Amino acid sequence: MTKNLRKIMLFIALTFLVNWLMAILFFAFGGRWGSPYSLVMAASYMFVPMLIAIIVQKFVFKEPLKKPLGISFKLNRWFLIAWLLPPVIAFACLGISLLLPGIEYSPDMQGLIDRFESLLTAEQLQRVQNQVDAYAVHPIWMGLLLGLVAGITINAVAGFGEELGWRGFLQNEFAYMGFWRSSVTIGVIWGIWHTPLILQGHNYPQHPVIGVFMMTILCVLLASIFSYVRLKAKSVIAAAIIHGSFNATYGLAIVVVKGGNDLIVGVTGSAGFIVLMFVNIGFFLYDRVFAKEPIMLG
Repeated sequence: MTKNLRKIMLFIALTFLVNWLMAILFFAFGGRWGSPYSLVMAASYMFVPMLIAIIVQKFVFKEPLKKPLGISFKLNRWFLIAWLLPPVIAFACLGISLLLPGIEYSPDMQGLIDRFESLLTAEQLQRVQNQVDAYAVHPIWMGLLLGLVAGITINAVAGFGEELGWRGFLQNEFAYMGFWRSSVTIGVIWGIWHTPLILQGHNYPQHPVIGVFMMTILCVLLASIFSYVRLKAKSVIAAAIIHGSFNATYGLAIVVVKGGNDLIVGVTGSAGFIVLMFVNIGFFLYDRVFAKEPIMLG
């Protein structure tokens, strides 16, 4: 077994072992997805790939961290793209969702409230409705503003926890495969890594089993986008920003829609897959036609 393959397998094995064990213990001791404690669980879960990448790279194989893993704070326009692209994707998904049969525009956010009906009491639902009615501006715009702030701050920090592993360590180790094969491979690994959380209701509470396959497809589509931004920015920090901004704004796609289910609407549904495919095509065309240093050759 080559050194490169040993590094990859060790990273994947340790990351899955620690993360899946965390999830099993959390749910075995009564943890429930959607509870306040699940937020702590999710944040902790995201930092494991970073910790394992550091352990394997620095302490097991005695290799440097900064350059191989792409840790650079040198700003360029791709950092701005990383920050602003996710909300554009979210609003595009909103538009695509409204074109699908059975999906309606719901400015009063009744569709969103209905989604939480099984998780909240009648009193809590009424409180949410009262808060929505009391806002001076529509909550979607407040969500956009707060999402942009969170996306480049606290969510970017959490995103870095994953990205140092996926777009830092694995991107470097899989570089010999070329852009597309490495992106798809990382996307599949990344998607399967979410399995314990998806089975408990994360992103696909209505379809947790099918959700595992949906999440894997989502991660494959996102992996090439995140990887392209990381490589063009020459920094895994840019990947952390696009990850953080994505997590902070993807919910905007379902705020004012009613109907459908978690397999259809939103960024994580089929509407999102359509938009993400177009983003991939856009990056491909940009890389082939306009980029001075094409990276999608492999």
